[in-house]
Amino acid sequence: MRGALALAGLVGVAAAVGAPTAQAQTYTALHRFEGSTKDGENPEAALAMDTSGNFYGTVVNGPLCSPTPCTNSLGMVFELTATGTETILHRFTGAPSGCGTAGHVACDGANPYGGLFRNTANNFYGTTSAGGVSDMGAVFVLATAGERLLHSFTGPPGDGAFPYAGVVEDSTGNLYGTTSAGGASNSGAVFKIAASGTETLLYSFTGGADGGFPYGSLVRSPSGNLYGTASTGGITTGNCFPSGCGVLFMVTPAGQEHVLYRFTGSPDGASPYSALVPDTEGNFYGTTYNGGTGACSSGCGVVFELSKAGVETVLYSFQGYPADGAFPYAGLARDSTGNLYGTTTYGGTSDNGAVFELEAAGTETVLYSFAGTTDGAVPRAAIVLDSAGNLYGTTYYGGLGGVACGGEPPDTCGVVFKLKP
Repeated sequence: MRGALALAGLVGVAAAVGAPTAQAQTYTALHRFEGSTKDGENPEAALAMDTSGNFYGTVVNGPLCSPTPCTNSLGMVFELTATGTETILHRFTGAPSGCGTAGHVACDGANPYGGLFRNTANNFYGTTSAGGVSDMGAVFVLATAGERLLHSFTGPPGDGAFPYAGVVEDSTGNLYGTTSAGGASNSGAVFKIAASGTETLLYSFTGGADGGFPYGSLVRSPSGNLYGTASTGGITTGNCFPSGCGVLFMVTPAGQEHVLYRFTGSPDGASPYSALVPDTEGNFYGTTYNGGTGACSSGCGVVFELSKAGVETVLYSFQGYPADGAFPYAGLARDSTGNLYGTTTYGGTSDNGAVFELEAAGTETVLYSFAGTTDGAVPRAAIVLDSAGNLYGTTYYGGLGGVACGGEPPDTCGVVFKLKP
């Protein structure tokens, strides 16, 4: 780690971009969300998969239908079998007036943007961006006995606020995560929730050179260090004026932050929103939403590698609609041979997003371009791989038309899909 800190800020030579190749995949819609009283809408997080091929996930919105009529749109947790049968495991009820006080209804979370963590006891842990006692988000556990809140965020200066990412767990049951706001400077924080339920802010971002407003989840090393991305801060001059292009960071178990890399916009990327993906050698891989050498006004985004020595290399720079993807919001999946898989929110042949593969040798292939109709649109979640090489993911919009959702195209709620090589 001394080497990484000493060399932080170096950037490697970008890989050649060239024209992306296209590869036919067999597309299947496993589930199209229906909204209204039937279902949720707008999945943003990656799916969790069990050994039987069942999937578990969250949707950001989805009406609370008890009591009727449905007047709230607070999200839910769902299970989806390998054949596409959906079960709603929990509907969030939010923070109704007076919740958390004696004699009033209990508080719940609302609007979960992050994914689920499933432990060996088959309990699911996650976050909601709103709800809780202060309506600033919460951490929850969903077990066989039902759902309960582990922590309600109360905001600055003493606590985080509005978590958009899921949590990770250590071997003793402690949970770690990020909040997009809150902390001492209201620029986001890294938190720990002990197995006993006590929450501690490990680090509060200032929004300056150290980064600010983290939206991605964390990666925890065996030594207990936490690695992540912050969407703003870092370098605040040139292409990055005034809010900064974002940083890659490490936070130690004692709460000390080290900036591993500060983005500059072009050619190395800007605005990382997602989690990092490690390999066995100590290198990390990720995406930035903007930056790079693409023709988009602020760059179309990049895929990058951060070596264990702290050197950032652009592996691929997206070129945008219509031949390529653009604006990758989600992180990556990596297979055993080093190939990377991901999604872009826009670009592709219809500018409704794409699924891509980036081979270890540097060749990018657009595996699927969304038409924006019944197949989905605007994928904002990472891909999940199974042992047979099938890819699974979600789209925020698209799917069934004419249902009670506020999507784009109008009245579409999102899709869970499968791509078979």
